[in-house]
Amino acid sequence: MASYPKCWRLAAIAWAGAMVMSAAAGCAPSSAGEPPCFPPPYSVKPSEVRPGEPVIVTAPDADCNPRYGANARIQISVTDSSGAKVVNSTSAMNDGGGFSYSFVVPAGTAAGQSTVTAVPYNIDWCDDTGRNNRVAGAAVGQLQRASCVLPAQPLTIRR
Repeated sequence: MASYPKCWRLAAIAWAGAMVMSAAAGCAPSSAGEPPCFPPPYSVKPSEVRPGEPVIVTAPDADCNPRYGANARIQISVTDSSGAKVVNSTSAMNDGGGFSYSFVVPAGTAAGQSTVTAVPYNIDWCDDTGRNNRVAGAAVGQLQRASCVLPAQPLTIRR
């Protein structure tokens, strides 16, 4: 069996437990009285482009109440097949996690499989603890991302 860091093993156990709880009874109440609230899934359209063409990354509002706030931001990053980060930007996100962000694929983007990530900016978005993902009043310098898998969507770059 491969040896993984303890935090990864714990994250896998927490994730598996959350999946079982969600499947069995919806989201179980957290210690704060609210169910866990993850960011909504996002999509990337089109899934295949050439440099110079536009791409739109969107997400609907979450099915729960994430309470991101009036000034919420989403951080969008695109890493090309060479490992270069070709897009790294933030954009407006609504209180429910919905957003729409468009960009033009930069001319120097390597052909092949790119990865698009979109995560709420400057908050503890990864709630694998079973608590609501809001960090009520924590100073930005004190935030730490919990251990979990970074959500990613593929984007194929053609020449």
